[in-house]
Amino acid sequence: MSRAVVYETFGGPEVLELRDVPEPHAGPGEVRVRVTAAGLNPMDWIITSTPEAATVFGLTLPSGFGYDFAGVVDEAGEGADGFAVGDRVYGGAMAKAAADFLVMKAPTPGALFHTPDGIGDEVAATLPVAGLTAAAALDAIGLRSGDTLLVGGAAGGVGVFAVQLARLAGARVIGTASEGTFDFLRQLGAEPVTYGPGLADRVRALAPGGVTAATDLFGTETAEAALALGVPPERISTIAAGPNPPGGVRATGGEQATPADLERITDAVLAGAITVPIAATFPIERIRDAVTLQAGRHVHGKIVVTL
Repeated sequence: MSRAVVYETFGGPEVLELRDVPEPHAGPGEVRVRVTAAGLNPMDWIITSTPEAATVFGLTLPSGFGYDFAGVVDEAGEGADGFAVGDRVYGGAMAKAAADFLVMKAPTPGALFHTPDGIGDEVAATLPVAGLTAAAALDAIGLRSGDTLLVGGAAGGVGVFAVQLARLAGARVIGTASEGTFDFLRQLGAEPVTYGPGLADRVRALAPGGVTAATDLFGTETAEAALALGVPPERISTIAAGPNPPGGVRATGGEQATPADLERITDAVLAGAITVPIAATFPIERIRDAVTLQAGRHVHGKIVVTL
């Protein structure tokens, strides 16, 4: 037997259970990964609590939990090209990550990668969703050197990557956050500004020369403020406003990014140009506590579950 986090009804963290399940094995063209770390993302608990979101991702009850993972290949079926027993790997597997073992096709382009030497499993488990979503959010607006970029939700899991990628691209970054995260954001290279009513006026005071681009990583407040500041809609992106965001701004997500974007991020991590703030780690036995903290949306960085 092995362990996996499962849920049989939709709801909050209380529906998640760590159960003994039959141990899976790799078949032809598949690898089995012994999972060592699973990175949490907002979409994980949104799917768990919202039947409509689960349907979008093709999930039905009962279901496993989590997407981002890192670990080691410990079984490789015949025809599993590019991966062998003992390979360190990371990637994404819908509703499979929070488990001792997961089985997936190999290769699975865009979902299974070799973990670079020098990057630990806990860090690797934070990269797929957040890193690719940040890259897509910036690619959608054609971010370039010299831009003054407004980032909504800058201290969150996606925000920490967006801020640092934008700084590496040569942009000035203004990030919305609560005052308790201001020092944290300054360490990442962003100029913090408080979110909430009056945001456009506060940004205008901070950047009298104007904002040239924006990405909203939380909802629509930052996108609406950017429109009010005169930023063209095509230079504003959103990731959490649905398919029809306000004012014709660009909706995007991690599925719009490429493996090359992830390689660019891992290269920057290895070079020390991007740091990955891990706000907290929890053993798998405390999955409910981990998800409760994640769902509070006040975490500075990423949350990782270890196995």
